[in-house]
Order: sequence, then C-alpha cells, then structure tokens
Amino acid sequence: MSHSSPATFLVWSIMTCLLGGFLLFHLWKFDRFKCLRPGNGPYAGAFKRLMTYTYLLSVPCITVYAVGFAIIKYREGLTFVPEFGIMPKPWQMWSQSHKSAILPLYLLFTVAWSLEMVTHLEELCFWLFLVNSGSVQQDWFRSLYFKTWMGGSLIAVIYMPLVTIFTRADPLKCEAFTFLAGSLGSLSLTLWFVPILWTFPTFLQGLKRNSVDMRTIVRLTTFHELNCLRVVFRLIFVVPLLVLAVDGIRPHQHINDTMFWTEFLTSISAIGCVISSGITLVIFFPRSVEAEVQSRNATREKSASRSRPAPRDSILSDDSSIASPDPQKRPASAMYSNSEAHAPRNEYPPLDSDQLIKARDLDIPVSGPKAVFSPNRRAASGIVIQGRVTPVAPTGLTERALQAHNQRTGTVHPFVHNFTSPIDLMDAAQQTRWYMRQQYGARAV
Repeated sequence: MSHSSPATFLVWSIMTCLLGGFLLFHLWKFDRFKCLRPGNGPYAGAFKRLMTYTYLLSVPCITVYAVGFAIIKYREGLTFVPEFGIMPKPWQMWSQSHKSAILPLYLLFTVAWSLEMVTHLEELCFWLFLVNSGSVQQDWFRSLYFKTWMGGSLIAVIYMPLVTIFTRADPLKCEAFTFLAGSLGSLSLTLWFVPILWTFPTFLQGLKRNSVDMRTIVRLTTFHELNCLRVVFRLIFVVPLLVLAVDGIRPHQHINDTMFWTEFLTSISAIGCVISSGITLVIFFPRSVEAEVQSRNATREKSASRSRPAPRDSILSDDSSIASPDPQKRPASAMYSNSEAHAPRNEYPPLDSDQLIKARDLDIPVSGPKAVFSPNRRAASGIVIQGRVTPVAPTGLTERALQAHNQRTGTVHPFVHNFTSPIDLMDAAQQTRWYMRQQYGARAV
C-alpha cells in the first residue's frame, strides 16, 4: 500500500471505472436493466437475485477501493527518506483523516474479493453438477454441489473480512495477509476449473450424440471458450498478488522493496481482475444479438408503418376483395377469424397405413404439411417480432416438437436443454411449471 506509487492505484482506478462503464452498457443492451428488478423473468427466484446482486455489488466496492487510495496517494505525494531516497510517503506520515480511511477501504476490497469468490464457486459447482448429472433428474437445489456452494460461500464472506480486521494494527501486514488469504482462495478455485475445461469437449460430444438442440451446443461451446479465457486472466490477477503477499509476510522483503516489480505485478493484476470480471458479466447475462436485431428491425418497421399512410387505391382494392363472395379472390387473412389467422397451423403426424390405402384408391395425392407458420410475437418491451414460415423436418415433426421429443426420451439432464446462464436455474416447482407450459401452452399454468 504505502510502498506502491500513486500510478499503481491510478491504473486500478482507470480499469475498474472501465469495468463499471462496460457493466452499465452490457446490462442496458441485455434487457434495459430489467434483470435488476425482483421477479423479472421465468428464472427470477431468490437464487438468481442473490447471484445477480452478489456480482454487481463487487464491482462498485473494488472501484471505491481503487479510487479512494488513488486520491490519498496523490494527495500525500512523494517524500525524501534518508538511505532510501525519493519514495511514496509512508503511511506513518499521512494525515489523520487518510489514516482513518485505510481500514474501511481495505474492508471494501475484502468484501469485493469474497463476493467474487462466491460467484466463482457457484460456477464451479454448477459446471461440476452439469457435467456429472447425466440423465438423472436431480434437482440442483437439493444436490451436494449446491450445499457445497452454500458452505464455501459462508466461509468466503466470513474469513476474508476477519483476516483484515485481525491484522489492522499494521497496515503493511494487513495488506500482505489480505492478499495472501484472497489469492489462495481464488487460486484454488481457478485450478479446480482446469479439469472441467479439460473434460468439457468430451461432454459436448456426448450431447451431439444425444441429438441435443444445436443452439444449446453452440451456447455451451461459447461458454467453454469464455471460461478458458477467463481462467487465464484469473491467473494473471491472482498470481502477482500471491507473489507480493508471500514476500510481504517474510521478515526481509525482496520484491516489495523494488519499485519496478511492485508496480509491474500490481498493474497486470488489475488487468487480469477487470477482464475476468467482464467475462463473468458476459457469462451471467448473455446477450442474444439475433433477438436484438429482430427487435430493432421490428421497431423501425413499426415506426415506418405509422408514419407512412396506406395508399387509397390499395385500401379500395382490399375492401373489394374482402367483400367478394368468391373465397379464391379473398385474402388469406380474411378466410379465418382474427385469432385463427395468427395461430400456428396444426402439426399433423404421418398418416397411418389405412389412410394411405384409402388415398391411393381415390387417386388423391397425400402429403403432410410442408411448412408451419409462426405468428407475430410481442416482446416484453412491446416490440412486435414478425413471424416466419418454418419448413417441417423430414421426420414429420417440427423443430420444436422434435426438441421436446428428444428431451423426453434422451439421456441428458433437462438443465442442458434449457441452459442459458449459470444463474438461470429453476427449482422443482419452477421446472414443473416450465414443463407444463412447454407441453400445453401458457394457459395451462
């Protein structure tokens, strides 16, 4: 702390402020901050709210810590110490108000670090649960992995602040032991991720053999690559602080007495901390660019249709065609009621042998539906997403029906089919309601 230069905390301040800006930008693009509201979305239970607020609270805590110490270091400045030369002013020479701010700032740092370990431990337990679950219909909230996460989280949020409080008499030792406790905990969690990342490609191959939806496989592949990248930056964040901590608790410091190594290790640690936290944000709140583009295009078309009035000739032609008694001259939307025109067509199963024989005797060509019409959908923001016509799969089932069939008969845990984020998890009651809604529609629940 006192032996590091003001430029070190300036780097931390800039990086953490950039992380805060990226956090606001990403959450705005994600769902206009709706994920912060309690009870928003189908997965908005107590678990998701806890994980959301746990992660989001760690970002301002680390930002206040970095900015606070940067202000103190620049206000105190440098001084000349005999036998050491010009160096940052030691904490013993600080003003009383700056001395009083040391412990609160370090408590914020330890709280942020402990909350970060809570999120990392949850991901570790979740991926272990997902990879080892198989086809067993085991509930995440009743599994051993969830209980392990609860116990580990309680330990993390308790022992980190206690280490800082018990060593507060000497700020230099307080810094060293705080870095040691946090870096050892984060390093152990990071190393536990390596076996999961090593076996994850085999897990993906098993999902492909079980005919899991390709979109789910793409999402899991993306998360695997992001986790590989995040493990690298976690090591960049943890290892330098561990080196400084081990050197700081020794009677004679060799690395902390060298300004180059102190500034170098703390600066690259800031880079690793911010980038790994940014990747965690992307994993917890994954954006769907395709849905955003569709929503944006629908908004433009809606505004353009409102600003451009319909030609009079087209209106007269539509009225005359609707009034015509000949059904072949009427538009398709006029041959049904308002609800029928926007309802999806029935998905007919293949005809049995008796029907094929009767049709062959009548010389009538029989064929199943060639396509299924998806109606317009209104998003939660009020934007209307245009429908489309989807060709029927060669098996006679639509993509949605085929996916539901694979979920019922496959050997893969339902969490895999419905995976969107490590914090979008459902308990048993939510899972039952979701299954009923998938099978019988929203009105069934």
